[in-house]
Amino acid sequence: MILLRNTCRSAAADSAVAMMPTPAPIAIRPHALMGNDCDYNRYPLSDCVDCISFSRSGSQEHFSCREIGSMISDLGVPVADNIVQCATGPYDDVIYVGQEFDNVKVFRDELCKYAFLKGFKYRFIKNEHTRLTAKCADDSCPWRIHASQSSRKKTFVIKKMNPSHTCRLGYSKDRRATTQWLASIIKDKLRESPHLRPKDIVADLFRDYGISLNYHQAWRGKEIAQKELFTLHEEACNQLPWYCERIIETNPGSIAMLAASADSKFRRVFVSFYASLNGFERGCRPLIFLDKVPLKTNLQWKLLAAAAVDADDGIFPVAFAAVEAETYDSWFWFLVQLKYAVPASRPITFVSYRQKGLEEVVLQVFEGSFHSYCLNQLMEDFQAELKKGMWSDKTRDAMTDDFKNAAYACSVEDFNAHVESIRGVSKEVADWVIESKPEHWSNALFKGQRYDHYSPQIVKSFSLWIPVKHESSVVLIIDAIRDKLMEVMQARREASSSWEETLTPTMEEKLKKEIPKAAHYVVCSSDTLFEVRWNTVNVVNIGTWECTCRRWQLTGLPCTHAMTVFDRLGKNMYDYCSRYFTADMYRLTYAEQIHSIPDVEKMNSIFTSSYPPRTSRPPDRPRRKRVNPNKTTIRALRCSRCKAVGHNKATCEAFL
Repeated sequence: MILLRNTCRSAAADSAVAMMPTPAPIAIRPHALMGNDCDYNRYPLSDCVDCISFSRSGSQEHFSCREIGSMISDLGVPVADNIVQCATGPYDDVIYVGQEFDNVKVFRDELCKYAFLKGFKYRFIKNEHTRLTAKCADDSCPWRIHASQSSRKKTFVIKKMNPSHTCRLGYSKDRRATTQWLASIIKDKLRESPHLRPKDIVADLFRDYGISLNYHQAWRGKEIAQKELFTLHEEACNQLPWYCERIIETNPGSIAMLAASADSKFRRVFVSFYASLNGFERGCRPLIFLDKVPLKTNLQWKLLAAAAVDADDGIFPVAFAAVEAETYDSWFWFLVQLKYAVPASRPITFVSYRQKGLEEVVLQVFEGSFHSYCLNQLMEDFQAELKKGMWSDKTRDAMTDDFKNAAYACSVEDFNAHVESIRGVSKEVADWVIESKPEHWSNALFKGQRYDHYSPQIVKSFSLWIPVKHESSVVLIIDAIRDKLMEVMQARREASSSWEETLTPTMEEKLKKEIPKAAHYVVCSSDTLFEVRWNTVNVVNIGTWECTCRRWQLTGLPCTHAMTVFDRLGKNMYDYCSRYFTADMYRLTYAEQIHSIPDVEKMNSIFTSSYPPRTSRPPDRPRRKRVNPNKTTIRALRCSRCKAVGHNKATCEAFL
């Protein structure tokens, strides 16, 4: 019987022992334990841990894991518990439940990469734009994954996954390993090592993914990857500086900033138009939403955005940036530029999903500001936490309602009551609620002002502003946003010119919904303090615009208790509404306009792309093909059949 241990992908794997009743035993041990002095021609790797050394009768041969498994099957040894499993352990967290992707295409690429890392094939059960389900190609294997589009962020999220494999894992070819997919992997390697040779690519792909390429395939993939990298570099070095100059020329006061990476390539661009900065400072609430805008086809750039809301609760872009990746460093750089662009005249409340280090970056860059976590994301995390327990659907719904009520509770007493209700069912879940930092998402504990906005989901609508045909270039992406923003600002400016009410239409409707509720009993305590008694007793201070229910402070609109006092005193309720909801502030928001940028359509003709890039002339004199005077002339070809010159007898057509 042959006992095999998990020898692949682990340099610290144990030696396996071969015990057979034959006089010539077979010793199996991992190649990683043999050192790097083993030179073999079957697989071009110098430090491979994916092969096994066979030593039989003093000779040594090298075989892949797949060949070892085939030999074991030929020997008739049961392999149900002794399977050579490749790429296990550290690669299990490549994809996981809850992981988000920009779109279904990115998820398919990552799934293909994961399958190569683990060494198995899969097939699709559902393969649609909004949902995808796949299972292992072996029908008896329970591995399965399901992902679908998230309604919250319009991204692709892994919802369910069974990571267990009972099939035989090993390297295998897959038709989903397309040329473009391989080029994307090679492109990441070229960013780190620009002078990577095709034979190094062959070795790296076999070591990392088990993909066997020949030299020509690796060379072709490198050419495609280099062409894409060159296009990005050319665009960043030529088109972006030109476009940023045009922004500043046509829209004075705007900010268009480029950042160069360590290799002197422009990889980041920050844009904020003067009309947006002026409108945010003069007419918008000090409330900014931070999020990434999903692009449909362009995967080379990531679009970060900061947006506010106008007096009518409409989305108002403040700034956006194109970066190479959504990381902690890119978000830090974006917020530093935003701080430079936005005047620090008032404390700002930020709302975000806490992705990629935003939890630390916001308070680090904007000291004295407030950071609110997305409530929708917290709800999904809370529901995922509930799935760990064995509760009925009714109990889970009750705890979900308690969590939601705890978030919307305006007083600390109500917040604690809902948390204690959850604790009565599960102490662990209640501890999770407290550890999730409720001071960043609960109305009762949050120190800033969110004006009833709990999610940055409105930023996602930016993606609708960008046509797919413009996603090929970061300049066209930015110009598409500029063009749409110019159109929206012009339309809203014209619409607001005919408004006659004090408040904007949306805020007017919200305020009128509170009027029928204002029918409580009022007790006057002083000139500015009033007790409003109904089921509870609330104190209204019309001098400081406060009520003990805290709805007036949280929303900026008078609550039902304040409306009752106004009705009793005969005061105008519009005088006690936040100035950020008035029609005058709305008009100030859109007072400035964004100007068009000419010659953007002719940009491709201005900067003609040429690949391969031009190389500089090497030093020294150029080599010449010298004429050898001693070389004799080449004898002319003569036919041995007809004795004519210029052909041979095989092509002779002479009639003899």
